[in-house]
Amino acid sequence: MSNFKEKLGKAKVFIFDIDGVLSLQTIPMNSFGLPARTINLRDGYAIQLAVRKGYRLAVISGGKSKEYVRRLRGLGITDIYMNSRSKVEHFNHFTERYSIASEDILYMGDDIPDYQVMKMVGIPVCPADADSEIKQISVYISDKRGGEGCVRDVIEQVLRLHDKWMDNDAFTW
Repeated sequence: MSNFKEKLGKAKVFIFDIDGVLSLQTIPMNSFGLPARTINLRDGYAIQLAVRKGYRLAVISGGKSKEYVRRLRGLGITDIYMNSRSKVEHFNHFTERYSIASEDILYMGDDIPDYQVMKMVGIPVCPADADSEIKQISVYISDKRGGEGCVRDVIEQVLRLHDKWMDNDAFTW
């Protein structure tokens, strides 16, 4: 992971998984037998700030939570791929739609379904509790666990490297 700050500094686009990245790996089931995902408020702050700063953000997840989609849309994310059986297919759709170069993308994943896409991007990163195969291909491993601020960690680092973190926009929501 040498020169990880140099790699993070190249990020122009963020893509995140949900389960194990934006929410905890272990999640309770609600009364309907569906996962009751958690939301980290500091991750949310960083996401909406990155959107306001002009970064493109996307989420690609195998999950199906309509409530989580509502939360992500409320934070400003418009490119949300849920119930994804092929993350590569959705990744390709997203990059082709906006003509995004893979080397400009920071993708944070935590488990085997993220592996192929993480091998395709310029900046693969993961939470502290990611699967060992994912850690091996990551240029940066956050010291935060999934659902516990790892998204805030990488967004904050990138925005700091781009001198976009503690400015006038930072003090409004």
